[in-house]
Amino acid sequence: MAAQKATELRRLRIDVENEHAALKARQEELEKFFPCRARADLARGDRKGPVIYWVSLRSQPAAQDPRRQELIRRVRSGFRQALG
Repeated sequence: MAAQKATELRRLRIDVENEHAALKARQEELEKFFPCRARADLARGDRKGPVIYWVSLRSQPAAQDPRRQELIRRVRSGFRQALG
């Protein structure tokens, strides 16, 4: 019984790790398009969407992540181009 439970727990752990890796890959792919979308929204005069996105980026604990910092830099650049 204990061996069966241990096997099931290993399978669940592997499933969670695989799903986490897939989610991270999808998030990275999606984040490639966020700065472009924010810039397009600003060009159309929509400031609410990009600002909400910007605040959500800055409020996430992963803001210290180099990948996240690059994304924030790109969004700031897009804001400057669209507004300035």
